[in-house]
Amino acid sequence: MTATAPSGFRTHEVFNQAPPRIDVNEFTTNIPLVEGVRRYDSGWATAELTAIGALVGTESFQHDAELANTITPEFHSHDRYGNRIDEVEFHPAYHRIIGAAVEHGAHTSAWADPKPGANVARAASFMLFAQVEPGHACPISMTHSAVPAIELSPNLADLWLPRLYGRGYDGNLVAPGDKPGVLLGMAMTEKQGGSDVRANTTRAVPNADGTWSLTGHKWFCSAPMSDGFLILAQTEHAGSQALSCFLVPRVLEDGTRNVFRIQRLKDKLGNKSNASSEIELDGTVGHLVGEPGRGVRTIIEMVARTRLDCVYGSTAGMRQSVAEALWHVRNRTAFGATLIDQPAMTAVAADLALESEAATVTSLRLARAHDDDADDTEKAFRRLATAVAKYWICKRGPHHAYESLECLGGNGYTEAFPLARRYREQPVMAVWEGSGNVIALDVLRAMTREPESVQAFDAELTKARGASALFDAHHDRMRAALTELATLDQGDAQLRARSVAASMALGLQASLLLQNSPTAVAEAFLAARLGPDRDLEYGSLPAGTDFGAILQRH
Repeated sequence: MTATAPSGFRTHEVFNQAPPRIDVNEFTTNIPLVEGVRRYDSGWATAELTAIGALVGTESFQHDAELANTITPEFHSHDRYGNRIDEVEFHPAYHRIIGAAVEHGAHTSAWADPKPGANVARAASFMLFAQVEPGHACPISMTHSAVPAIELSPNLADLWLPRLYGRGYDGNLVAPGDKPGVLLGMAMTEKQGGSDVRANTTRAVPNADGTWSLTGHKWFCSAPMSDGFLILAQTEHAGSQALSCFLVPRVLEDGTRNVFRIQRLKDKLGNKSNASSEIELDGTVGHLVGEPGRGVRTIIEMVARTRLDCVYGSTAGMRQSVAEALWHVRNRTAFGATLIDQPAMTAVAADLALESEAATVTSLRLARAHDDDADDTEKAFRRLATAVAKYWICKRGPHHAYESLECLGGNGYTEAFPLARRYREQPVMAVWEGSGNVIALDVLRAMTREPESVQAFDAELTKARGASALFDAHHDRMRAALTELATLDQGDAQLRARSVAASMALGLQASLLLQNSPTAVAEAFLAARLGPDRDLEYGSLPAGTDFGAILQRH
């Protein structure tokens, strides 16, 4: 006998799956981002941000993001004739994505047209692109961050800054003057040093024409197809070796290729679309940036700016995670009800949204503090607050991505959905430009060397005093911890660095939410992060939480 299916039974009929999340405007649907752009004097950018939001939400852009991360960069050491070429080949989707980001000024718009809110608008555009495809954001970030270092050398600035401000993109290796715009990378770390760049062994010697020749091996060089790189190397200075900073072009002005030997591409956990490499320099031409022997001081502002972009990148990842999770739970049913209406899922989704909103308001507050009109208090605030936010928000990213992924169940664990890729992506923001201990120690350094930064940070939190007993109590504890920290020796202070940085970060986020977000959002965040019943996992929100008010903003 042959078994037959019941009449009308179709095994391949698809139902109870969320529809494709395409053609959603990623800017206008992100209410905390829209409000922050308006709040911090960049409402003039709304039209362009709306256009970016529509672009990155298209099916074609999302498909390009998938292609750029599945057909990954390929290194070619030689051409077919045996000539050494040291080229990395990208899928065309990568070039389309990074070209769009450059066209919309996600790299250097805040420098090219400085005005109140310029860094807020640039941060928003950067986050919108990074939300869907984060790998290209590496060279976009480094190009933005290199500007203050290059400004220290007027001759280089006159030549290179107009190139950096260009809105055109050409991924080929040609003379920088022949391009509609250029991108920069960096290569600081070496195999023996990592974050301890003073242990670098790369050497630079002066040439008769005013250039320098660099020789050494760099353990990490991000975006090796960039048009130039900021590189640290040891130089002879006052009878001893000292680090200096150099701009190393990939292709020289006459069109000949600089010596830039790519040894291999790094096989990374995530960040797959972005090529990271190991390189060798051998008499490679470089131009001194800043003063000789003061390379760390020259490049420190670039480091600060890239750390801030790590905060933006983690925030963008949280937004993607929340958006994808909410799309699923709003469109799928189980046990007789839509997932979002199941109390346990409602609480998890709302808590994930709170984390995303807290990161967003913090990112945009920091962006505004980096505008050209920042006074001394704002500059002191951003010095400490950037390090605090880098430590906390970047560390929150991976767990947030995982919990969001779990909202999708088995779908979330497959590579066909974007949250598996996001889960692998989030840790890079915590590692890049200073991992947890490095950043926590930088928080201590800022407090010790620039005590005015502590005063400015405390003044920011004081703005929210009186709005919440939970917040006031946390602020008091934070103040007491900072006072005690100042009395400790270096070793004991280091043991406390992480907990102090976390306390400061939570205080800053709570303060900003109390000042700027709806009461339901601020109260739920405070209860979940600072309340007596707070939990280590997402979803432990108190009874009476206004879940609807929280979720409608996402």
